[in-house]
Amino acid sequence: MTVSTTVLVTGATGRQGGAVARRLLAEGRPVRALVRQKATASAAALAAAGAELVQGDFNDPQSLGPALKDVTAVFAMPPAAISAAGPDTELEVARGRALIDAAAAAGVDQVVFSTVASGSAAKERIERHLLDSVALPTVLRPVRFMTNYLSAGVLGVDGISGGVNRHLFPPDEPMQIVALEDIADFTALAFAEPERFAGRTLELAGDQPTPVEAAAAISAATGFPVRYEQITEREAEALGPVIAQARRSWQAGHRWHADIEALRVIHPGLRTFADWLDRSGAAAIRAHLLATG
Repeated sequence: MTVSTTVLVTGATGRQGGAVARRLLAEGRPVRALVRQKATASAAALAAAGAELVQGDFNDPQSLGPALKDVTAVFAMPPAAISAAGPDTELEVARGRALIDAAAAAGVDQVVFSTVASGSAAKERIERHLLDSVALPTVLRPVRFMTNYLSAGVLGVDGISGGVNRHLFPPDEPMQIVALEDIADFTALAFAEPERFAGRTLELAGDQPTPVEAAAAISAATGFPVRYEQITEREAEALGPVIAQARRSWQAGHRWHADIEALRVIHPGLRTFADWLDRSGAAAIRAHLLATG
């Protein structure tokens, strides 16, 4: 692929898709961003950075065809479907298949699909459909984002509130994490060398501190005391079926298995948690803590 070829980026107004769009734009590659609404601040920021905006919705497969016209490759991140009752597997699969089918119908050969390291029935079905449908498929399975420390808490966990980071992980066991920038870097590598990455599935992580070690690193880098607290089984149940199942799975021994050293051979600049804190994370966390009190 040359820098003159256009890449369609889905989820571009979000954290991961946004990081990919910015990375590709920085190297001069034309980016078309699929957005549900053009009149949002995040969409406007993408346009200001040089992305072409195109309106589309995974729930409306007919809207995807025009978005794929004259596109050579796709960064695919179909939105999950989660309600209070838990994941809607069939809706998530339908969304993923709709994009893949539209890409195949448009003659797009390469799709880089970003899923999650822990896997799910929906994402596994989408991955299989991708491998069967396009010539140059690549699956990326990132683990927990380093930027999650900046969140307000997803489904009642993560983020930092009152100086405490709460999550389901055991406090003294390694917890793999990855920088968004590294997901973007691996995506760019795949687009630069389609044949090399075709058919590959890469679980992505850049470091694996324990939650206690991560909290200590944040404290040292920001000057704000932060401690880690593991949620109890009862608390996980109260937070809903998604969190409860995730905690049970982790307690049963299911872990992420990114081969960080092998990934570093492919991408020598792979960021550690200390790297991320030093370059941008500490300043962002400090600003977040000052803003939230």
